[in-house]
Amino acid sequence: MVTGTTLRADLLAALVGAIVVLPQGIAFGILSGVGPEYGLYCAMVPAFVAAFFGSSWHAVSGPTNAVSLVVFATLAPLALPGSPQYISHAFTLAFMSGALMLAMGLVRAGALVNFISHTVVVGFTAGAGILIIASQLRDFFGIDIPRGTEPLLALFQSVARLSETQPWTFAVALTTLLAGIATRRFMPRFPYMIAAIGAGCISAALVRAMVGESAGLRWVNAIPAGLPPLSSPDFSPETLRNLAGIAIAVTVLSITEAMSIARAVALRSGQRIDANQEFIGQGLSNITAAFFSGYPSSASFNRTGLNYDAGARTPLAAAFAAVLLALIVLFFAPLAGHIPMAAVAGLLFLVAWGLVDLAHMKHIVSTDRGETAVLAVTMAATLLLSLEIAILAGVVLSLLVYLNQSSHPALRSLIPDPRVPERNMLEVEAGFHECPQMKILRIEGSLYFGAIEYVEDHFDELRKAQPAQKHLLLMSKSINTVDLAGADLLRREVKKRREMGGDLYFYSLRKPVIRMFEEGGYLDEFGSDHMFRGKREAFNRVFQRLDRSVCTTCTARIFEECAGVEGQTPDQRLPI
Repeated sequence: MVTGTTLRADLLAALVGAIVVLPQGIAFGILSGVGPEYGLYCAMVPAFVAAFFGSSWHAVSGPTNAVSLVVFATLAPLALPGSPQYISHAFTLAFMSGALMLAMGLVRAGALVNFISHTVVVGFTAGAGILIIASQLRDFFGIDIPRGTEPLLALFQSVARLSETQPWTFAVALTTLLAGIATRRFMPRFPYMIAAIGAGCISAALVRAMVGESAGLRWVNAIPAGLPPLSSPDFSPETLRNLAGIAIAVTVLSITEAMSIARAVALRSGQRIDANQEFIGQGLSNITAAFFSGYPSSASFNRTGLNYDAGARTPLAAAFAAVLLALIVLFFAPLAGHIPMAAVAGLLFLVAWGLVDLAHMKHIVSTDRGETAVLAVTMAATLLLSLEIAILAGVVLSLLVYLNQSSHPALRSLIPDPRVPERNMLEVEAGFHECPQMKILRIEGSLYFGAIEYVEDHFDELRKAQPAQKHLLLMSKSINTVDLAGADLLRREVKKRREMGGDLYFYSLRKPVIRMFEEGGYLDEFGSDHMFRGKREAFNRVFQRLDRSVCTTCTARIFEECAGVEGQTPDQRLPI
């Protein structure tokens, strides 16, 4: 795909990407608790590796807000943020999550990401956004709250101690926040993070010039001017045991975020994403991070969208951006010491608010009660419990909601519409009557072990409520699959129907279901002459088995064959 034209486009996009990731890397490094330089290291070698081994043409990997917050929230109880032990844990966590992703990609388990409900991601990211805001209140207002305080406790302390707000710190943070909001609204094509951090630095410089150090501003530590140093994870059994659950949660979040972003940009570019290759790319990226002073990373929504909009054509754009960032850090790292922490806090406020998708949350709440429960539980667990538990709880609950829905397939009583010549099927409604001898039922879903109790109860109710409807015709096109438990259910229903003088019939069975009946020996019991391909054939054949003495007095007359029944009066032959 590489040509002279694509190289020029990729270099231009890379320049924009390298400039944008500079404030992001610093902010996310601080958010994760490892330090600003590690956020930048995360956007160098790991991003370079992800560009070459992933499947997306435009996805840009590196530090992200959600993953950074998970790192902070899960590792802070184990070690003091910023301490050597904490940083070592971050390296180990990157290796463990990367190894899990790589293994899943190699065994072609990429399809598993499809089982992670988007509602889980919405609920988790919304909760994460609130936690980000809570974790940055200390630097936004200049209140002296110890670092490492849990985000919700920091929120309560900040509210209780608002009177201790340092006005100059608050002014710088607010300037950063407002500059970012204004840029996003009035100059949407300009990177709002650059504008925000620039406004924050300028306002801090003015405060320092007018007031001096007595203003109480805190500054980002100077970043070492150099390439990422080599690092080594801690592979001791105790550390691996302590980080195992966290690594699973980070893996779920990282790969879900990466796949969602890759697929979103692929819809715009027309590319088809290979989920297994994306797992491999993210896995190798995180393993690399562990040995090049990085912490767990994923694909970035902001940088990926910007990369595509800037005209990137191939993965070289992300690779070039990583190289350009390394050059910028190599020559301009000391300038990071002029960035105020208040500006970083204001920038993270912007990032956090972008994570709370109010429109999507409102849509979920107004549409589906099951998904609403998933959203509420995931968000509550994110705020009140640990983030890894929140992700796993959301995934488990979303699967339970799906299983509950699939165990209650739609069961609809139908009749052929007498108002149209095509005799299209419609649900029984007022003004229309069913055949008194035959029930027509459509099952929409799968007859598997989880659904048989619900379906069997419905069969029993039909026989009790309408014992004269001895014949049951199943409109079977919507039955996706039938397992052994489902086939045994149908076998029992056939026996019950025949004992009461009727029978069970199938219309438009799917080929896999017919094959299962054949291989399981059910076809002989049901009778191949009880299975019909065409609707008119099904109605005609079943009609021939009905009791004519009942037909002569019937007023429903829902079948075309009813018009030819001897003994009916002319009025009875008129359609209802």
